[in-house]
Amino acid sequence: MSPDDLKVFLTEFNQELLASDKLRDRIDKSAIEANWLGCPGASEEEISALENRLGTALPPSYRSFLQCTNGWRQTGVFIERLWPCAQVAWFKERNQGWIDAYNEGDLTPVSDADYFVYGEDQDTCVFREEYLKTALEISDEGDACILLLNPRIVTPDGEWEAWFFANWYPGAVRFRSFRELMEHERKSFRELEEKE
Repeated sequence: MSPDDLKVFLTEFNQELLASDKLRDRIDKSAIEANWLGCPGASEEEISALENRLGTALPPSYRSFLQCTNGWRQTGVFIERLWPCAQVAWFKERNQGWIDAYNEGDLTPVSDADYFVYGEDQDTCVFREEYLKTALEISDEGDACILLLNPRIVTPDGEWEAWFFANWYPGAVRFRSFRELMEHERKSFRELEEKE
């Protein structure tokens, strides 16, 4: 998804989120007044500083996101904030206890055949807990869930696997990229709105 395509996606998703009666009381009043859940895009200097701090280049769709908006408020019912560059950090920096809880005892190895299943056939309990140790935290924690990027699984075009990680699954819904994760967030939000 190019930065221009992403901007269209975010603009449409923004309008859907702001129109939600269920979310309206949870959204920052300044975002409602501005009619925009995003922020000004990150500069190349801000993104480069983040990459230097992390010691790695960011995946393309997430980099495009930061260029469009340096942070985001409310991706749906569960996640209230995607971090701006200055707050993005390795998951272990803030959540070592969470990592330890999932990595206690003997871990059952997960074969590639079982692991590389995406979409509706995916089992959220089938994931590699050890990947939490190297995951990148890109959101706040909301309702015992968080959004992560996994640099251990990289597609040929440089995308990192993305996780919606939640204790209540338990485990992770995994996606091939940040772009797919955001598309899923929008789809999930629409489905919850329809149920209401």
